[in-house]
Amino acid sequence: MKRIVIGITGASGIRYALRIIDVLRKEVDLCVIYTRAANLVMMDEEKIDINVIKERYSEVIFYSEDDFSCKYASGSQDLDAVIVCPCSAATLSSVANGLSSNLLERVCDVALKEGTKLVLVFRETPLNLIHIENMRKIAMAGGVILPACPGFYNNPKTIDDMVDFVVSKALNRVGISNNLLKPWKYENKS
Repeated sequence: MKRIVIGITGASGIRYALRIIDVLRKEVDLCVIYTRAANLVMMDEEKIDINVIKERYSEVIFYSEDDFSCKYASGSQDLDAVIVCPCSAATLSSVANGLSSNLLERVCDVALKEGTKLVLVFRETPLNLIHIENMRKIAMAGGVILPACPGFYNNPKTIDDMVDFVVSKALNRVGISNNLLKPWKYENKS
């Protein structure tokens, strides 16, 4: 069974993370690391706090950013992938610059040093040159930057359809097949 860490930061777009947890909770050994800011945004955007999520997904292990008892803080553990979704500019900057001041940053640092798949679903716009430079650093170190930019070729009808587009792309990048997004097909209408 694959071992996946989901990191949730304080960027807008908590719905993406909740969807990933919902899809993966019974398919993989799932660990979720959340920041204090993530809980604040969750309460603002979804009107629930992390304790409700912990109860809803009791089969998932949750860690706060302060709890370094998580086994994935060590490179000696066998981990298949880390997805940070949504990824804030602050977390992007910390990861790009090798900081490990909280558990999530440490797990991302370990992923890069061990060659583990690392996908950062960045959720900021517009971008400044510092964001772009930090993205470049992470890409050069082996991470993947996957901006939360839903496509429209699948003719989304709901917000959930647009969320599934981004979630599908993130899961595909870490080798998890899913049926959230129908592949694009060219149709010649002439």
